[in-house]
Amino acid sequence: MATTNEPPLDEIQWRHPGLAQSMQGIHSNSVLFYFAESPFFDRTSNNAVLTSQAMFNPTMFHLIQTRELFEGRLREMSGLEFIVAQEPAEMAPGTGTGVWVIRKQTRRKREPEDDISVHATYYVNGENIYMAPTLADILSYRMVTITSSLNKCFPAADKARIWSPSLGHVYKSTLNTTASRAQALESKGTTPMPEGQGGNNSKVTPESKKTNQPVLDSRLAEQSLIIHMQYGGEYMDENPITGKPGEFHLSSTGRKDKLQTLGLASLNTSLKGPTGPGLDKKDAKGDKTPKTPTGMPSKPRRRKSRAGTTPTSS
Repeated sequence: MATTNEPPLDEIQWRHPGLAQSMQGIHSNSVLFYFAESPFFDRTSNNAVLTSQAMFNPTMFHLIQTRELFEGRLREMSGLEFIVAQEPAEMAPGTGTGVWVIRKQTRRKREPEDDISVHATYYVNGENIYMAPTLADILSYRMVTITSSLNKCFPAADKARIWSPSLGHVYKSTLNTTASRAQALESKGTTPMPEGQGGNNSKVTPESKKTNQPVLDSRLAEQSLIIHMQYGGEYMDENPITGKPGEFHLSSTGRKDKLQTLGLASLNTSLKGPTGPGLDKKDAKGDKTPKTPTGMPSKPRRRKSRAGTTPTSS
């Protein structure tokens, strides 16, 4: 016996334009009967039993004329049924979304309310009918998608990771960045040769320089940022010490400035005058201010006046 592989019901779309036209469109009184012709309908449901009874029993024919009477009779029965759960939202008279929601459910008569178990939900959009997927199907699909993505991610991460004794576990992008930094430093420190001495291979066209310039700029900018992050809080001396052990001196001043300083010190010493053991302290200190020569009239001295007397000159 040959078996046909039919797609799942939640993956198909059913429509019958001729049937919808014979029913004068999809409306409130025809939506359930239009749905009954689709592959989603169950022929053993109460809808099929009630429709066949009304077709052959004139006293029940009025039940299939309107949806309100038809669903009212279904609510009095127990078993599997299809009812309209939601109607199109009326935004204005004569207009709406055109989407009907039909539920497949089992009704069990209970007091005070019936026990209802929903099995599936369907959408009627115009002439098209779809089956809504269940929550379990949605979650299983999402989990399969996530698992498939992780299965592709982990092997790619393992391929990009490399282990070395000096660096440990690193990724290829990090190694490429380190190599590019070293290449940028080497290219910055080297001096280009003249065109006549370098040969054909040493000549670099202006187009290649323009092409490599943005790459070099980005590498230098990245290197500068890394240096700033590592040594941003450290500062170098304004006058770094140069020389070899035993002969250290400041690079900015040097020995020339030191000799000039020593020369100025000796010059200041010579200007002060000779000093020695034969000289007296008075001579070493220098001559004092000369006194007033004799013979010259001196200024008259004034006596201190007492209270009540007038000072007189001597």
